[in-house]
Amino acid sequence: MKKNDHDLSQIEKVLPFGEDLGGAVLIIGAGLCGSLLALRLAQRGFLVEVFESRPDLRKVAISAGRSINLALSDRGLKGLRLCGVEEKARKLCIPMFGRLMHDKESNTFSSNYSGREGEYINSISRGDLNALLLDEAEKHENVTIHFNHKCENVDIENGTAFFINSETNEEFSVTSEVIFGTDGAGSSLRKSYISERKFLFSYSQNYLTHGYKELEIPTDSTGNHQISKDHLHIWPRGDFMLIALPNRDGSFTVTLFLSFDEGEFNFNNLTSEEKMTAFFEQEFPDALALIPNIKDEFLNNPTGPLGTVKCSPWFYKGKTILLGDAAHAIVPFYGQGMNASFEDVVVLDEILDQKLESWEAVFKEYQKARKKDTDAIADLAIDNFFEMRDHVANELFKQKRKIEMDLEKSFPNQYFSKYSLVTFNEHIGYEEAMKKGRAQDKALLNLISDEAVHTHVNMTKTELKVILDAVTEQTNEILQEDKIAGL
Repeated sequence: MKKNDHDLSQIEKVLPFGEDLGGAVLIIGAGLCGSLLALRLAQRGFLVEVFESRPDLRKVAISAGRSINLALSDRGLKGLRLCGVEEKARKLCIPMFGRLMHDKESNTFSSNYSGREGEYINSISRGDLNALLLDEAEKHENVTIHFNHKCENVDIENGTAFFINSETNEEFSVTSEVIFGTDGAGSSLRKSYISERKFLFSYSQNYLTHGYKELEIPTDSTGNHQISKDHLHIWPRGDFMLIALPNRDGSFTVTLFLSFDEGEFNFNNLTSEEKMTAFFEQEFPDALALIPNIKDEFLNNPTGPLGTVKCSPWFYKGKTILLGDAAHAIVPFYGQGMNASFEDVVVLDEILDQKLESWEAVFKEYQKARKKDTDAIADLAIDNFFEMRDHVANELFKQKRKIEMDLEKSFPNQYFSKYSLVTFNEHIGYEEAMKKGRAQDKALLNLISDEAVHTHVNMTKTELKVILDAVTEQTNEILQEDKIAGL
């Protein structure tokens, strides 16, 4: 072993945990998932070493082309609650109660996320939340976080990770009884699974034809938000769209989702100020008026891809395992990427509570419990891409959404839309939410198309109960048909 290499596998556990599980772990990646995992494992008494390729975001401004703010909802809050930091995180949030759609004539209409009181999602700064989790993790003496240490590869057979210090170019290795890969969609641990060929590993990475670019709506002259901070703003245009999420400083982070090379306007041909301006004047005139630095931002900010990662198995023996985006990266259109990663930590924690005999047994049980749900949210996220860019402006969709809101308001404990099942029901798995939600959508759209239900303004509770019964009956029939068909 080199002088600067070290071996965590020989270190005794800090606090009693389980009879057969050692207490020293290595985590690759100190992003949102890695920092929450480090915090929770530290709370359980493990000795935790974390290695992060980037500088410490609490000391250096980092722009990696990633979303500046994210949507935090119930599943993510559940993970924060588990670690005792929910209330601190809520202080960083801006509640968003629904979508506010903008058409090409600058007209707007709103659509709440839920018909129930008190259900909303939160806009939160990625950097602020990550910094909070790093601070909380480092309060534990049994946690050490190393920044500017890039993982080059992992010897999965021997549990050894190889790093390079980007500041000194020093190369070294760390051996640990168990290694967690929380290093995102470009995971070095996952790449090692592929390159080492120690086991049969299935892997797919599929990209949308669209990419994304971030812009900014600054504060007004008094430091306030220029448009409603209570909504997620969407400019749906069929083949592309613009969205905006509020920031605590009064600004909005704006994201354009656009094809790389298809359509009259695409990222590959919007290469001049004139073409870019013409595009925004035609499609987003009200947004254009709010983005004074659009020329510089559009031409200089990076354009990022949108992809889905699925793989299996996530673990090798009892030595290594993938969590978060490293295991199941998804596109951002359900606002569940971070929430799903935080829920990973919750599910793993529940498995640890079973006090199984080995890490391999823990990993097997974890994947059995989790894989079907992460596959489901990946598919739902792609579904929501088409809903957000196109369907939200469709009259049939508007009718369906109005009925859903009325049903949730009148029967808050009996009806949950697909969105509510996914976003506000933390005790239901993503797969169950997907299956039931899709069946409900189909049932409701069928009833509207057949004119079996109507959406006049002031439906009575009796009229809504008739609709609820009809939707419930058809939903159950569809679920039964899908079960017989093996769907």
